[in-house]
Amino acid sequence: MIIYIHGFGSSGEASKANAFREFCQANEIRYIAPSLSTIPNLAINTLSELIESYQDNEPVYLIGASLGGYYAMYLSDKYDLKAVLINPAMDPCETLKRALGHGVNYYDNSTYEWNESHLDMLMNYEIEEPNEENIFLLLQKGDELLDYTEALDVLSESKTILEEGGNHGFEGIERHFEVIMKFFNINKTSI
Repeated sequence: MIIYIHGFGSSGEASKANAFREFCQANEIRYIAPSLSTIPNLAINTLSELIESYQDNEPVYLIGASLGGYYAMYLSDKYDLKAVLINPAMDPCETLKRALGHGVNYYDNSTYEWNESHLDMLMNYEIEEPNEENIFLLLQKGDELLDYTEALDVLSESKTILEEGGNHGFEGIERHFEVIMKFFNINKTSI
């Protein structure tokens, strides 16, 4: 089971989530992309319950983008799972200060509040020494929201793809689907 973890203010219907969904459906790979609460503790609780509900019956793999990458790194450590981090937020307690106040969800234009207590919650999920053997890092230098070098500094021993240009959404993620599945050791004859 692949669990896709979307970024801040996004949803399980975001463009990357849907691209992975289409690929997984075409290749008969089990996949879910839940729409998560903007409240960090609720998001982590939801993801933990999903992981625990699947892991006794099948391998679980994580793909996280931006803030979802931060969550994926924490959950990878907690459950000893392989995780792909796409332009991950490495210090969301700092970078999401700029989002304090009321925000709008990119998918359905619903509004939410983002406050200091949410930033404090994020500190509970910081990993001092991630198991880099379980991490595959995908970065584009053109990320306009996050400094890609922060991820390289923290995860210098992880399997990494670093590309020139691009953006925070990671242009052309589809080019890497097959190598991601190989990292997860998911072998489908149609891949």
